[in-house]
Formats: sequence, C-alpha cells, structure tokens
Amino acid sequence: MNTFEQNLEKLEKLTNDIKRSDISLEDALKDFEEGIKLAAGMEKELDKIEGKIQILMNEPVPMEKDNPPQMELFDGADELTGTAGAPQAGTRQ
Repeated sequence: MNTFEQNLEKLEKLTNDIKRSDISLEDALKDFEEGIKLAAGMEKELDKIEGKIQILMNEPVPMEKDNPPQMELFDGADELTGTAGAPQAGTRQ
C-alpha cells in the first residue's frame, strides 16, 4: 500500500500528464479516472486522520509531575462538604 505522500506524487504526475498538449483524449480520460479514484481514497484517509486528531484533542491531558491538576476553582471549598458555603446576602452565584 502506498503512503499518502506517494499517492500525492502520483496525483500530481497524473495532473501534469493531463495538461500536456500531446496527450490523446483517451489517455487523458484514463489519467483523469485514475486521479479521481486516487483523490477519493486520499480524502477518506484524511478524514480518518482528522477523526483521530479530534479524539486526541478532546482527551484530557494526563497528569504528570510537571502538569499538576488545577485546583483554583475549589480554593474556597469546605473540606467536609466540598462547597464554598452559602452565598453572601445580596449576591448571586
């Protein structure tokens, strides 16, 4: 199976061949059909890669020594209940 880069090179070659002035109509059509099939396969491959990237981008970052959890959100929390208590009079939360 060819790599994406090899398929791209082949597609570029087919495109250049079609643009030649000395190519027959039959050969140009053959190259065009091959290019369409190749481009469709490459598009599917790109869709798969994009899906994997989206999954990776949405995964939480693993905790490490140099990446501790951010706890500022819970600074005022009561250790027993985990809440910050009742709101002050006249304020909304």
